[in-house]
This record gives sequence, C-alpha cells and structure tokens, in this order.
Amino acid sequence: MLALLACAPSAQRDHSATPGASQFSGEQFPVRLINRARFPTDFAVTTVDYPSMEARGSIIVDTGAGKLYHIEGNGKARRYAIAVGKAGHAWKGTATIARKAEWPAWYPTDDMLSEAPGMPNRIPPGSDNPLGARAMYLYTDGKDTLYRIHGTSEPWTIGTKASSGCIRMFNEDVIDLYTRTRIGAKVIVK
Repeated sequence: MLALLACAPSAQRDHSATPGASQFSGEQFPVRLINRARFPTDFAVTTVDYPSMEARGSIIVDTGAGKLYHIEGNGKARRYAIAVGKAGHAWKGTATIARKAEWPAWYPTDDMLSEAPGMPNRIPPGSDNPLGARAMYLYTDGKDTLYRIHGTSEPWTIGTKASSGCIRMFNEDVIDLYTRTRIGAKVIVK
C-alpha cells in the first residue's frame, strides 16, 4: 500500500502563478512566484505563537489545519500552508528527515505506473516536476516511508487534500523551509 502513496500530480491547471518569474538567484530552474492575493491570508509564511515541547528545528504537520510548523523555540514557530494526502492516502506518525534534494527527479512507484499506462518512469528535475524545487525525504526506523515534504508545480492545490500522501508546499516556501531544516530533524505528522 505504501507504494501507492508517493507524490503524484493532479490534472488541473495553475492560474495563480506569475509565469517565468524567479525571486531566487542561483536557482537551476525558474521558480514561479505565487500571487498570494489569490490565496487566504493565513497562507502567508509567518512566525506565530506555538508552544511546543519539541526541539528547535523539529517540524509539526497539522494535516487537519493544512499547516506545517517549523519549531523556532521560545514558544514560536514558522508557519507554512500545505496540501496533504486525500482520503485513503494520508499518513500520520513520526519520522526523520534522512535526505534532502534540490530540484529532485520524480520516480512514480510501480503501482502508479501500472495504474497509469504511458506514465514515464522518471520525470526530470524542473519547474514542472511534481516535487518542485526541493524535497525532504521522511524515514522511520531507517526505512523510506515514501512520503516527502516538497514543493509543487501545482500551487493551486495548497490548502487542499489533493496529494497522494506527500506534504506539498509552494516552491518559494519549501526553499525557505529547506534552508532551515537539517538532516536528522524530527517530523511529526498529525
């Protein structure tokens, strides 16, 4: 069943990005800037009061609220809007960031390939890749959960339960989180 839960794109079209724009110097591919006015105000990245016993640098994903919190300490966290797994695909538990990648390639699982004839075995890195600009790989007990915290080429899905299990973020937000997150960071998905 885990093989079905990798990150898969949906078939809708983006009407919220500014095409071709990039706010990040040195990026291998263009990062389309999001028109934040098209999204609820609480989708803006911000530091919020968030008392937690978790260590600084930990990540807490609140799937019900559609928010990810990067613990900053002293009762504060950096809050991001996310998309999470749709019914039957959502994962909950505790994991560790065991690997990080900039502009990763995406490899559909064998189950996805069997369910979608003609799907390529590999989607190369780039602005249209389902994993977006960054990916952080979640492991439990040394094993890949097949779940990722990653960017997306489909920003209109943020705030929804549209993914096949992974935690999607706006590309500019995942770049920010990526720079703040270390290998070994604890992730709690609730």
